[in-house]
Amino acid sequence: MPENHKDFVFQDSDLTPEAAQSHVNEVMRGADDGELFVERSASESLSFDDGRLRSANFDSSRGFGLRCVAGETSGFAQSTDMSQGALTRAGEAVSMAKDGHTASPAPAPQRTNVKLYPDIDPVAHPEFGVKVELLQEIDAYCRALDSSVVQVSVTMSGNRRAISILRAGGERYDDIRPLVRLNIQITAEKDGRRESGYVGAGGRQSYDSYIHPDFWKPLAKEALRQAMVNLEAVPAPAGQMDVVLGPGWPGVLLHEAMGHGLEGDFIRKGTSAFAGMLGERVASKGVTVVDDGTIEGRRGSLTIDDEGTPTSRTVLIEDGILTGFMQDRLNARLLGVKETGNGRRESFAHAPMPRMTNTFMLGGDANPKEMLADLKDGIYATNFGGGQVDITSGKFVFQCTEAYRVRAGKVEEPLKGVTLIGDGPTVLTQIRHIGNDMELDPGIGVCGKAGQGVPVGVGQPSLYVENLTIGGSAV
Repeated sequence: MPENHKDFVFQDSDLTPEAAQSHVNEVMRGADDGELFVERSASESLSFDDGRLRSANFDSSRGFGLRCVAGETSGFAQSTDMSQGALTRAGEAVSMAKDGHTASPAPAPQRTNVKLYPDIDPVAHPEFGVKVELLQEIDAYCRALDSSVVQVSVTMSGNRRAISILRAGGERYDDIRPLVRLNIQITAEKDGRRESGYVGAGGRQSYDSYIHPDFWKPLAKEALRQAMVNLEAVPAPAGQMDVVLGPGWPGVLLHEAMGHGLEGDFIRKGTSAFAGMLGERVASKGVTVVDDGTIEGRRGSLTIDDEGTPTSRTVLIEDGILTGFMQDRLNARLLGVKETGNGRRESFAHAPMPRMTNTFMLGGDANPKEMLADLKDGIYATNFGGGQVDITSGKFVFQCTEAYRVRAGKVEEPLKGVTLIGDGPTVLTQIRHIGNDMELDPGIGVCGKAGQGVPVGVGQPSLYVENLTIGGSAV
């Protein structure tokens, strides 16, 4: 990490690191926990649409979030005013959380020397003109792929976040976090019908690999393939069916259907469908699910979480048995367990909470082709859109953006309007086969919780799931 990083987050402000640390020491006296989270970020987004540069946005922000924790009570204040006066006012507000409370601060997070991403600035490199030329080149390539292409939309976005976390006693944690993403959407037309295909990729790294033709040309072809498949799609049937889920991004279903239910705050409050089930069988044999924030360069990875705790590989379900939960510092302390490095926040303006990083199911030993051959009458779902889930019950509804009807083990016509309906705890017990083709998603996940969005990763092998409810429009 550059020697001037500590100066960078406080640079050009009236607040010095020394004054901030002194104030943190005072505010945290008698509290159980808390921190000053200081952030300076820059982000850029370019969109090439309808054959021209449609928009180019740049944003920079800086501010702090001050939190004081006493028992189950948290006081939180945030400001974009990086001054001693603003920090003093914030301290007066959050200190009310500890009125009448006396405690010794919880031990500070352990240190880590592992850096999971490079210290680069995707907003500054490559320069703006190079990015525009790249978008124009991708647009032209996509339009030349097929005469049916009528619309192309290409976007690229990048940001760089520099953070410093100050704790009582002089403990300080610093991190610089890059993040990039490239998206391609192609709309094709046939016989007056228009359909689209979409692909994206990203991670905590530079743009270098993403701007190479060997990388983005296959993405463009995949977007066109999806659009052409959708042009042939027919209305989906409805009813109870067995389903084979493809590898990679379909893991977003598991992320929503069971991942949130394994976050420490829902477990502690007893609102999760998995509360009180630690050590019990919650899934079919062979099902192992982990949350791993330590995978180098991945979208959901972090060297440290937003409380300063090193991220880790946490086994949530092992061979079908519930073995662990994702914890931030507050919920781990109240539950009497170890924090797992899952305390995350959208920005300095938000308090941290337990959140997923990269959450995925490990592979099994089944051959995906044999899994499909075993599907006598059902659905093969390979790509997903949005969905909704109720944490308390685990019930979910997910839309499939690419799915096929399977009869007698053969993949036949593509379907439109497929929705998968069920509940996470039940689905985990209906997994019949686990493929040997585990994949992580290409780096497009954004997870929402309590109004906060954070980048995440998902993944899974191909899965054969019995008796899912299919919502469709065919009659």
